[in-house]
Amino acid sequence: MNWEEYKNKLPPKYSERELNLLEKAFIFAAEIHKDEKRQTGEAYITHPAIVSLKAANLNLGTTTIAAAMLHDTIESEKTDIKTIQKKFGHEIAFLVKGLSKVSKIEYRGVERAAESTRKMFMAMAQDIRVIIIKLLDRLHNLETLSTFSEEKQKRIGQETLDIYAPVADRLGMGDLKLQLEDEAFKYAHPKEYEWIIKETREKIPQRKKYLTKKVIPAIKKELEKEKIPVRTITHRAKHYYSLWKKLLRNNMDWYTIYDLTAVRIIVDSVESCYATLGVIHKLWKPLPGRIKDYIALPKQNGYKSLHTTVFCIDKKITEFQIRTPKMHEEAEQGIAAHWAWEIAGKPKSPRETQMPHKKFTWIKQLQDWHKKFNKDISGEKFLESLKIDFFKDRVFVLTPKGDIIDLPEGSTPIDFAYHVHSDIGNSIVGAKVNNSIVPLSYELASGDMVEILTQKNKKPNLKMLESIKTSLAKNQIRSALKRQELMPKLRKPQKELRAELTLIVKDRIGMLKDISFVFSKFRINIKSLHSKEKENSNNEYAIVSVAFSPKNKEQVNKIATQLKTIKGIEEVRTKIN
Repeated sequence: MNWEEYKNKLPPKYSERELNLLEKAFIFAAEIHKDEKRQTGEAYITHPAIVSLKAANLNLGTTTIAAAMLHDTIESEKTDIKTIQKKFGHEIAFLVKGLSKVSKIEYRGVERAAESTRKMFMAMAQDIRVIIIKLLDRLHNLETLSTFSEEKQKRIGQETLDIYAPVADRLGMGDLKLQLEDEAFKYAHPKEYEWIIKETREKIPQRKKYLTKKVIPAIKKELEKEKIPVRTITHRAKHYYSLWKKLLRNNMDWYTIYDLTAVRIIVDSVESCYATLGVIHKLWKPLPGRIKDYIALPKQNGYKSLHTTVFCIDKKITEFQIRTPKMHEEAEQGIAAHWAWEIAGKPKSPRETQMPHKKFTWIKQLQDWHKKFNKDISGEKFLESLKIDFFKDRVFVLTPKGDIIDLPEGSTPIDFAYHVHSDIGNSIVGAKVNNSIVPLSYELASGDMVEILTQKNKKPNLKMLESIKTSLAKNQIRSALKRQELMPKLRKPQKELRAELTLIVKDRIGMLKDISFVFSKFRINIKSLHSKEKENSNNEYAIVSVAFSPKNKEQVNKIATQLKTIKGIEEVRTKIN
């Protein structure tokens, strides 16, 4: 790729001054990388060029695009950060240096993964653009991963699903998150990916035809009749990894997937959003509990929209999403949609480069969480706590003043109290949810209004550890107990029991659903499920591996016994760690 080819791929909106900066960065990077090749055999310059074009398509400013172009240059012996600063200024050099730090450690083993993640958060606190470029860099690496070893593909794919895609999600960058997930899914879980592709090959086109021919014309006609101005009515298919996760949660039952292909309606205003919702409900009966108002109660990453699921034409269950153009842009681009990063090549203010919008204060919360964490904690514990406290499915609850508090699913009033302030958590004696007294072990749901009842001189007790979800609350309680000299009475927490079942099965339609149903009866979440063809079986037999965390060894034996009763399961082997 040369400069003219690169320039023609840029959005046509840059001034001559901005183009001069990008040309200078391109020529410099091309010279540094001129003798280098990628694993794919392409000239190395194609990688930073494509990453920077992805940044341009997110409407990031030219300083950020130039930094993306230069992000790998100081890994070469041909230049250094002082040269970058002299040629391109302090800000671009700062971003390039930040990217170099994040890239230093690869995901080889849990400890290195934890260290790499810690470095990401440090960079995120200094300038969020570093992480956005890193996410784009990871996406292009995934897009060109096919030439690498199977072991490396799996490692990079799993790291992306564990850390990079959740970070994109928490930044509100829905489109980038979905791209990362689908690209990583095919490498982290290739058999499951192939299965999803096969299963949806007919389902998605059939669904699209139904929506295009029947549903969209019907709703369009009714909205015109009600004089509600509509920008667009489209349909979108659920992405493969999201679909796989939802099937795992729902016992592999396709009948629970109401949004395989959903209708998306974009209207001019918030008022029109609610008016459109009314029209849909006038036409078709909504499913109870399936109306979600993310406009009144946005997700912590800024996502706003109205969702409803109805019994539609021919009694087919259909999901609708309603939003304004601004909401749609924010849902797709997230934090990137909130910036005019550069004016005349400079950021608006130092504060804006760190925290461009109030809804992203979770980044500051994550930094505080990281500081409170014991530096000596093992990498495995750090990553597991991170996934629970920040990347797990979320609930959004309200304080009595109407502030939104973002917590992991399964959180209790004690978690809520410690999230607000450690003093409130330490002095909690009770809680009200929606003006009713609830036990401290009560599991909070989105939309709950939570009031904490406190008592002066009250101190935490051992029993509180049984009613919490977040690692932050656990750490705060344990610190308080140590001060009270109660910690010696605590038993050392037992390592989570892990089990893996290997099944030899006669392959048939519905087998995965039947296996998942057994686990759901025991209220156990499957951590991972992999399948592959049994060698020399002519596609008749498969080996299915299921990893999970049982309560005890006896439960593993009970699950194995239940699985043996399923038609087609020839053998069940157990392994407990």
